Amino acid sequence: MNKKLLKTGFIAAGLMNIGGVLLFSRGFTNSAINNADPLVMSNFGLLMIVVWGLAYLGAAAIAANIKWLAGAFALEKLVYAMVWVMWLSNNGVQQLYAKDFFAGAFYSIYGLNDFVFMVFFAWVFVSQRNGRQGASL
Repeated sequence: MNKKLLKTGFIAAGLMNIGGVLLFSRGFTNSAINNADPLVMSNFGLLMIVVWGLAYLGAAAIAANIKWLAGAFALEKLVYAMVWVMWLSNNGVQQLYAKDFFAGAFYSIYGLNDFVFMVFFAWVFVSQRNGRQGASL
């Protein structure tokens, strides 16, 4: 297992969560994101996405036994990806783009981002045998 790839993947996931939320929400001031999905994307929900990003950054420093942590991260990303698909099936991003470009862009990509990192975390989970083969990050 490529140690550098693992570390880079965890850091990328963290930076995408933190940077993406801060950029697209304009520092938690973009109410168009909140209004489009008040249950999941309230400012509290966005803050929790940032907290998950901090957890991914912390995981980048773990030297071994990361299998089950990666599995939890994969499950978390699966939930967000499924919520995104359900949101898209009932809403349109065009309306959001008309209200706010950043909100439209956020809702256009957040689920794809979560899916990509879900695959990465699932790969880490299945590639580590019994949680003992930890790659030194």
